[in-house]
Amino acid sequence: MLRPTVGFVILACLATAACDRQRPVGGASAASPPSATEPLMASARTLFKAVPATAPALPGNDATPAKLALGKMLFFDPRLSASHAISCASCHNIGLGGTDTQPTSIGHHWQRGGRNAPTVLNAVFNTAQFWDGRAADLQAQAGGPMANPVEMASPQAHVAEQLQGIPGYRDAFSKAFPGETDPVTLPNAEKAIAVFEAGLLTPDSPFDLYLKGDATALTAAQKQGLQLFIGKGCAACHGGINVGGGMYAKFGVVASPGDVMRPPGDKGRSVVTGVSGDDYGFKVPTLRNIALTAPYFHTGSVWDLRQAVEVMGAAQLGAKLTGPEIDSITAFLGSLTGVQPSLLLPILPASVATTARPQP
Repeated sequence: MLRPTVGFVILACLATAACDRQRPVGGASAASPPSATEPLMASARTLFKAVPATAPALPGNDATPAKLALGKMLFFDPRLSASHAISCASCHNIGLGGTDTQPTSIGHHWQRGGRNAPTVLNAVFNTAQFWDGRAADLQAQAGGPMANPVEMASPQAHVAEQLQGIPGYRDAFSKAFPGETDPVTLPNAEKAIAVFEAGLLTPDSPFDLYLKGDATALTAAQKQGLQLFIGKGCAACHGGINVGGGMYAKFGVVASPGDVMRPPGDKGRSVVTGVSGDDYGFKVPTLRNIALTAPYFHTGSVWDLRQAVEVMGAAQLGAKLTGPEIDSITAFLGSLTGVQPSLLLPILPASVATTARPQP
């Protein structure tokens, strides 16, 4: 799943204007002359990997320009919802770090979802999707919110019916899935959205540049924070490309963070597995771009990143972090903000007189 494809970056440039990504002042990138490896850098390289500039291949779901363009349109189209008012981008705003800045997202008829919306950026590198891991990959995740009555509230049959009633989509699906007699289906919509989302990457963060050999990419405070992040045990769960997202862990390994941050009624992973030992277990979230994605935790109950660091130290590690330690770790987390995707919004196919109408 993590194999990069050379051709995908070309597709992303054509369909999403990904080549317009803003670059750090001075042109810092993988092409910068590497500095001598320092011990901390060597240690970090054993635990983390830089975000690549190109999207990974999705098994059984090849990326093509037509499929990528279709997925982009579907991601931004509110007509996938019953009300025609909510799109994937509503909860995963690309300009807001791939989130919506809400504790829990607002859905159909102003209902509130049960958990905070995770970021879509770099989500392709997560071991599974959703906080409880109930979706194995981006394709499986894409259809869930559409049918969820609290979110987009579109029955699965309605999604295909809605898309079939928009002539422009019939053409777009035929190009994206050539040779199929009936290409306008929910599974194909999920495949196209997954291809688009897989390209929403944020490479070249200061931490990435550091991992690639630039010892000057991190400040002294950030290096101190990285040292603490590793030494205190944070990296035991938050490792790999996404600095998280690769495993499940109980929220409150050492001490309960309290009912506000961990409501007793939300058992997390055990609802999926049926195993009581998984109570209050959740997918470890990615810390990539964490400075952009408040509020924090599955409840969206903490707005201050420093507080989140303090809570995690106590609940997960049994450590009472000092103020300077919290400051240093928070500074390191700031180095995980990468170059954000720069997209041209798609022009969506027009509705016609026979297109299904919004539902009240």
